[in-house]
Amino acid sequence: MTATPATTVANLRDLGGTPLPGGRTVRPGLVLRSGQLDRLDLDADPAVAALGLRTIVDLRTDAERADHPDRVPAGARSLVGDVLADKLSTGKVPAAAQLKDLLSDPAVAEEHLGDGKARALFGDVYRSFVASGSARAAYRMLLTEAADPGAGPLLFHCTAGKDRTGWGATVILALLGADDETLMAEYLSVNPAVKQAFAPLIEGFTAAGGDPDIALALVGVFPSYLEAALEEVRARHGSMEVYVREGLGVDDATVAALRARLVG
Repeated sequence: MTATPATTVANLRDLGGTPLPGGRTVRPGLVLRSGQLDRLDLDADPAVAALGLRTIVDLRTDAERADHPDRVPAGARSLVGDVLADKLSTGKVPAAAQLKDLLSDPAVAEEHLGDGKARALFGDVYRSFVASGSARAAYRMLLTEAADPGAGPLLFHCTAGKDRTGWGATVILALLGADDETLMAEYLSVNPAVKQAFAPLIEGFTAAGGDPDIALALVGVFPSYLEAALEEVRARHGSMEVYVREGLGVDDATVAALRARLVG
């Protein structure tokens, strides 16, 4: 998978080109991932315009969508799958906007996120990607749409394009046969883009005396995050295939269609 040059969409990557067993790869230009599309401007961004996006899958919360609504290309469908709806309803995980508020005050951040609490929080969130009803519904929709030849070029995203989007990419690539090393490498490869996007936030926080490890735990991705979700899959379902079939309710015909469409 490679980054796609874009000036108005952060962290845009094409799943195409990801290596698969037997010398095969993921077909390019069919399924892409990114951060939110609130600044999308096709007139100023020919690289994105050339993609011909026809389906957008937005994995964000109601509040995130209200604060930064997507600019959806003309003629494209916009579908919503709120991954965190159930998790947020428990009050156990702050929304993205609240995380930014926490980083505005180093003392509050230290209280709520210091001493490893931030990484533990993300581990818990990643386990919810596998377990919660809202997450299962969102990823079921993503896989169903990605398998549909009529969906056209599809882009799925959250806010930064790293956590909810990262898990979606992991599930798709795992179903296509990517090995564990490839899955982890792709998952971690977004770090430079997201750190660049959040650089002002990190710099402001650390300049005010904040612990840079807290900031990095929030805006970066780490192997332990993805491993938490993969461990939840193994604990609940035994394998990715069973998770997709029984946990997400995606039938074998849809998985076969996904592979037929995306494996080149």
